[in-house]
Amino acid sequence: MRSDEIKIFTGNSNKALAEAVSRCVEQPLGRSRVTRFSDGEIQVEIDESVRGQHTFVLQSTAPPANEHLMEMLIMIDALKRASADEITAVIPYYGYARQDRKAAPRAPITAKLVADLLSTAGATRVISMDLHAGQIQGYFDIPFDHLYAMPVALADMKVRFGLGTVEAGDEVVLVAPDAGGVERARAYAKRLHCSLAIIDKRRTGPNVAEVMNIIGDVDGKRAIIIDDMVDTAGTLAQAARAVIAKGAKDVFAYATHAVLSGPALERIAGSPLKELVVTDTIAARPESAMARIRTLSVAPLVAEAIKRVHTGESISTLFA
Repeated sequence: MRSDEIKIFTGNSNKALAEAVSRCVEQPLGRSRVTRFSDGEIQVEIDESVRGQHTFVLQSTAPPANEHLMEMLIMIDALKRASADEITAVIPYYGYARQDRKAAPRAPITAKLVADLLSTAGATRVISMDLHAGQIQGYFDIPFDHLYAMPVALADMKVRFGLGTVEAGDEVVLVAPDAGGVERARAYAKRLHCSLAIIDKRRTGPNVAEVMNIIGDVDGKRAIIIDDMVDTAGTLAQAARAVIAKGAKDVFAYATHAVLSGPALERIAGSPLKELVVTDTIAARPESAMARIRTLSVAPLVAEAIKRVHTGESISTLFA
């Protein structure tokens, strides 16, 4: 019989978020150790009983993605072998999601591979946030709960820009950085009573994008670019320059996942962006503040989802 107690465990990818979630759930983090053997292999030890309990493993596959993915898989396996009743993988940032289809001959579908690995390791449910592609949910044969950072970002925008009414919305335009982000940007624009613009982006190679045109009116308005993630920030920097070139007064950006790899911080600092607002699905880098980056916490949202999964309550009503 399953215990009514929640046990939350975490690896090394984002301990600050895990601790914040545990405080919101009002349960201490589960006792575990994630260490390395001398040859670099990962060793996981669960230091308390989890028999018959509902366990949650909170771990983003943030850089270094391979190590953090393996930490999560090994911890899930350890909990399964320790007779945990249920094991929910809470993955605020789901890595390997950009290869979600066979876009070229002999290409892998890594998003599906990771889904298979999680199921094989012993996960009985997955919770993730703002997937790069929504269809990834269909790669799982176990329940999948898809969370959105939208409530957190909307609350911040309403305060930051005084949005929420039609009159205020006339001064702001929400911008989708590419065709794939139109649905996300439209959802924000509808709730904030703002207009929508779309950037026609042509990608010439991995992590290389060229902005071609802007669909919609940004002239004389404050532009807010909405995206799910910022990796090398090439797309974001070009998008910011494009909307300024089309007459926008100033430009801001909101993104859920701050991967910020390679030259990202330098590109953001050298762009026309007034501010980039991200969430803590990936642990913040100390130097991020130098590039005008501000972080919002999704810990209360993730904690509420964990509590609702445990009690069998609706998740979708969080985003109604």
